Amino acid sequence: MLHFIQKFSQAPSKILKYPSTVRLGASRRINILSVKACLQQNFSPLFPRTWLLSSFPVYMSKTQYYHTSPCSFKKKQKQAVFPARPPRTISYLPYSPKPALYITLAGLIPFVAPPLVMVMTKTYIPILAFTQMAYGASFLSFLGGIRWGFALPEGSPAKPDFLNLANSFTPVVFSWFAFFISERLSEAIVTVIIGLAIALHSELFLLPHYPNWFKALRIVATLVAFLSFVITLLVKDIYPEKGPKRPGRTE
Repeated sequence: MLHFIQKFSQAPSKILKYPSTVRLGASRRINILSVKACLQQNFSPLFPRTWLLSSFPVYMSKTQYYHTSPCSFKKKQKQAVFPARPPRTISYLPYSPKPALYITLAGLIPFVAPPLVMVMTKTYIPILAFTQMAYGASFLSFLGGIRWGFALPEGSPAKPDFLNLANSFTPVVFSWFAFFISERLSEAIVTVIIGLAIALHSELFLLPHYPNWFKALRIVATLVAFLSFVITLLVKDIYPEKGPKRPGRTE
């Protein structure tokens, strides 16, 4: 017991003798604890309280190099910015001039009427199919004339070069060939369908100079004509044939 009392009485003298060592050791412990708390709670250690300021000056000299903002080990992810998609061409259909819209809708009647009558009567009528094919061939010639007339005025975005003028002549060739093989009505209808598809592809991708509302009208007219011709070909294979094959001819 006497030996223990002597050691206890000598401890304050060692503290007074080596104050910097004790303070440095205490500051290292506090630094370690503060870093652990930062990692666990995801925020940086704050400055010690006032009683620590008076007791541990060495700790203050070390903590002044720490960043005081909250610790964040998660990298900020940059939000990918995608370019805005341009509106689809068909969305410009409501912006079409009313006369052009009404005339186009009325011009689709000769495409829709023949297959509609044949479906309602459940018979294939060759003369109606021929009139439908003839109207489609005439429509092809009309599309070629539109391209030619669009390229001629001065200041037009479509110049009268070989590309524009040759593309305006292509639908006319398909129209002529469809009339040439009109004895074989199914092949003539397929020729008109191919001509409509080529004309639409040229006007939308190779020659994108038309106004957007006119392109929308062209898409609608081409789709309606395509579906009407497909229905006519299906009716020929499903229902029995009735009536003359060509105008002015009887069976």
